[in-house]
Amino acid sequence: MMEYKKLKYIAAYPTGKLNSNAAVEGGKYPFFTCAHEVYSINKYAYEGEYVLLGGNNASGDFPIFYYNGKFEAYQRTYLIQPLDTSNYDTHYLYYSIGLKLAKMMANASGTATKFLTKPILDNLYIEDWDIDYQKNIVSIMSSYDNLIEINNKRIKILEQMAETLFKEWFVRFRFPGHEKVEFVDGVPKGWEFKRLSDIADIVMGQSPSSCYYNNNMRGLPFHQGVGSYGNRYLQDDVYSTEGKRIAEPNSIIFSVRAPVGRLNITLNKIILGRGVAGINEKKGRNIFLYYLLNDKFAHEDLIGSGTIFSSVTKDELYKQKLLVPKDDICDKFDIISGVIEKEIRNIYKQNQNLIKQRDYLLPRLMSGKIKV
Repeated sequence: MMEYKKLKYIAAYPTGKLNSNAAVEGGKYPFFTCAHEVYSINKYAYEGEYVLLGGNNASGDFPIFYYNGKFEAYQRTYLIQPLDTSNYDTHYLYYSIGLKLAKMMANASGTATKFLTKPILDNLYIEDWDIDYQKNIVSIMSSYDNLIEINNKRIKILEQMAETLFKEWFVRFRFPGHEKVEFVDGVPKGWEFKRLSDIADIVMGQSPSSCYYNNNMRGLPFHQGVGSYGNRYLQDDVYSTEGKRIAEPNSIIFSVRAPVGRLNITLNKIILGRGVAGINEKKGRNIFLYYLLNDKFAHEDLIGSGTIFSSVTKDELYKQKLLVPKDDICDKFDIISGVIEKEIRNIYKQNQNLIKQRDYLLPRLMSGKIKV
């Protein structure tokens, strides 16, 4: 019969030492913080096999990673390792702890746990399977995670293809027929700088007073951010019945707070929270506009006060100026990139099915309902 042991008797979990602003763009080593995005840095203090767990998160969605190698860590990130590797597998702890965090988030009713304190971790109950059974669980779960990671890489390659095409046409001006086009002040004749509000309909978010996690899926998905980094589309985890500001499927979602300019795309009809705006190109060319905004804010990660941690008002967003090509060029790009976008969406849906299968299996393997 399977038993449980408290984490404090199984593992050690000191925290990192650095401030989050120690990150360096393009650094050599991963830098784990309390964000779902893994940053980088040019030095490392730790090496080996660890579970990295962010201890702070306002929504109670704590980032957790399994990593084996050299890295650095933020001062509120827990570095978890088993005390006895002959009895407990590090990768197994990653799956077991992750399962507890998912249950904690699903059981939150209105108020999520914002801080993972040491006493909370001390009292996490870990399934006390023998080491061989642990490794069998890891083998099964890893097979799913590896397939998901391969698909994520495929999505990244496709995104890069579309971004490269965009830059070739609209940054380097090597669009079809460019040889015959007259340039005025370095810009193709007929192209114009326009305000975002001139070419797109914009809905600013407004947070409802009540929302809840996906254990009670009434109402519409609610979002106050662009979602987890690395996800091509928004993840529907939080729901609300008080929808005042709505974005339709395939809308561009733009972060208007900390940091400004992050983008994502909706698969479903959603409620917009205060941290985001919903944007739709007036002629239906959302894919073109997505890459146009993505290119701009990849270089201008600021609006308001001139820092990536600024916020942007409705007027500031409306007044953003963009170089808009002639309609025929926009239409051609939207058609070509639309094919790429369709493939991205298909791969994304494959991943969602893999995630559902993995998340169905994990608690059953852990509990022993399904034996391996």
